[in-house]
Amino acid sequence: MSQLATIALRFMILSLVAVGGVTSVLPEVHRVAVDVHHWVTDEEFTQMFVIARAAPGPNMLVVTLIGWHVAGLPGALVATAALCAPSCTLSYFVARAWQRFRGARWQRAVEAGLAPITVGLVLATGWLVARGAHSGWAPYGVTAVVAAVATFTRLNPIWLFAVAGLLGVLGLV
Repeated sequence: MSQLATIALRFMILSLVAVGGVTSVLPEVHRVAVDVHHWVTDEEFTQMFVIARAAPGPNMLVVTLIGWHVAGLPGALVATAALCAPSCTLSYFVARAWQRFRGARWQRAVEAGLAPITVGLVLATGWLVARGAHSGWAPYGVTAVVAAVATFTRLNPIWLFAVAGLLGVLGLV
C-alpha cells in the first residue's frame, strides 16, 4: 500500500473516533506515526504538536504536519482531508438525528458517558506530549501545573504558554 493510502486509511479511522477533536485521539496518532510506521520520532512529534497548537487555526494541524513530513504537500492534503471528511460527514448526520431525540434518557446517558472518556483522552495527550519533551521531571511538572491551572482557574492559556516558554528560554525546562 502506498504511503498516501496508508495515511488516508489511518487518519480516516481515527477521524471517526475523535470525540472532542483530534486531541482526544492524539495518543493513537502518536502510536501510529511514531511506533507503528516510524514516520516521525518522539521528539519530532512533540515539536509538531507544539507548532500546531501555537499556530492559529484548528488543533488538528498536527496531522497536516505529519502528512507533510511523510509525503510533502500531497501527504499534508491527504492527511487533512482524511481526518476532516469522515468526522464532518458523520457529525452532520448524527446532529440531525440527535435533535429528534432531544431530552431522551438514553441521550443524556450517552452525553454523560462521553464526557469522562474525552477528559481521560485529553489527559493522556498531556502525558504523551510531556514524555516526548526533554527528559527529566521538569516537563511532567510543567504539564501538571498547566493542567491544574487551566482546569481550576479562568486564566487565559496564552499566559501559561508564555511562562512555559520563559522557563524554556531560561533552561529550566
